[in-house]
Amino acid sequence: QVQLDESGGGLVQTGGSLRLSCAASGSIFTIHAMGWYRQAPGQQRELVAQIISDGTISGINYADAVKGRFTISRENAKDTVYLQMNSLKPEDTAVYYCNADITIITNTFIRDDYWGQGTQVTVSS
Repeated sequence: QVQLDESGGGLVQTGGSLRLSCAASGSIFTIHAMGWYRQAPGQQRELVAQIISDGTISGINYADAVKGRFTISRENAKDTVYLQMNSLKPEDTAVYYCNADITIITNTFIRDDYWGQGTQVTVSS
């Protein structure tokens, strides 16, 4: 009932920039949070950045490794989240996954966690 479409990954040199986009579509009633995770080969998936906007609860969280270099933003009218990545390092190389905490409406309300298919980011040294 929900699809997350990611774009913007690619190959970049150290110090370069990339911008990831993730658009949510489907039977969306409320988006409680949207964010980005990444998984490098042989590593666990980890949170990169997240925007929470859930009634009285709101905020932005960043992994320590990306603070000051990455910026997450959300365009509510388009149900889209962006990740601007600057000063990229080889250790940022990973598959980046969009994640969203969404309540959908069908014949009832269902809240669930959704994932995109992943987009590869490769930073060459």
